[in-house]
Amino acid sequence: MTYEPIWGGIIAWYLFLAGLGGGAFITSAFLKWTKPEATTMRRIGHIVAPVAVCIGLVLLMFDAKAGFLNPLRFALLLSNFGSVMTWGVVFLAAFTVIALIVLVLDLMKKSIPNWLDIVGVVAGVCVAIYTGVLLGVCQTFPLWNNALLPILFLVSALSTGAAAVIAIGILVKPQEFNEIGLLKKTHYALPAIEILLVASLVFITAHTNQAGFNSIMNLIGGQWGAWFWIGFVIVGLLAPAIIETVTLFFSSPQFEEGATARWLSFVSDAGVLVGGFLLRYLVIVAALPLTMVVPML
Repeated sequence: MTYEPIWGGIIAWYLFLAGLGGGAFITSAFLKWTKPEATTMRRIGHIVAPVAVCIGLVLLMFDAKAGFLNPLRFALLLSNFGSVMTWGVVFLAAFTVIALIVLVLDLMKKSIPNWLDIVGVVAGVCVAIYTGVLLGVCQTFPLWNNALLPILFLVSALSTGAAAVIAIGILVKPQEFNEIGLLKKTHYALPAIEILLVASLVFITAHTNQAGFNSIMNLIGGQWGAWFWIGFVIVGLLAPAIIETVTLFFSSPQFEEGATARWLSFVSDAGVLVGGFLLRYLVIVAALPLTMVVPML
C-alpha cells in the first residue's frame, strides 16, 4: 500500500515562492538582453529570486504535514536520484547558489557573464517546472497527475516573476517602467496562455475518471468555486488582462507614461500575484483522491 502526502497552504506558498523566484531571475535576464539600461529593475529581479526561493524552502522545512519538520532530513533526499524530490533539491540548490552569486556580482557592480545568466535561466525553468512535477507524482489525485500542470506552473511562474519585478520597479524606479515596453507586452501574453492551459486542465481532468470530475466540480462549483472564479479567474487573470489591454493598446503614449498608467499596472501586477498563489492553493485543496474499493472476503 502506498501513502500519498496530505498538503495544504504552506506547500502552496512554497510552490508559489519557488516559481516566483525562478520567474524573477528569468525576467532579469530578459531585461539584460533586451533593455540593459534598466539596471534597477534587473537588480530587483536578482534580489527577489534568491529571497523568494529561500523563504519558500524555510516554509517547506518546517511544514510538519510534508514531513520536513526536521531540516536535516533534506540530506536524506540526496540519496535517491530516482525520486522527484531529490531532483527538486538539486534544482533548488543549484538555482539558489547561482542566484546568490549573480546578486553579489550585481551589488558589487561587477559584470555578470552571459553564460551565468543562461545557466541561471535554465535552473529557474527547472525549478518552475519541478513545482508542477512534484504534485504530479501523486498518482491517486487526478487533478495533480496531469501532464499540463508543470507547463501551467511554468507559465504562472514567468508571469508572477515578471509581475513582482514590475510592481516593485514601479515603486522604486518608475522612469525605468516606462522604458520596458517589450517586457510589458511579453508579460501581457502570459495570462492569455494561462487561461488556455487552465481550461484544458479542467476539461481533461473532468473527463479522466470520477475522482477527476469530482475534483473539478469541487474547484469550479463547490466550496472553492467563489475563490476560483472571483479570486483566480477575475482578480488573477481577467482584470490584469483587461487593464493591460487598455493601457498598452487603447491609450495615448502620454497616458501610458503617466502616473495613472503606472498605478493601473501596479494593480494589475498585484492581481497576477494573488492569482498565482490562488492557482497553487486551489489545485492543492480542491484535489480529491481516487477511492479504492477493497472487496470483502
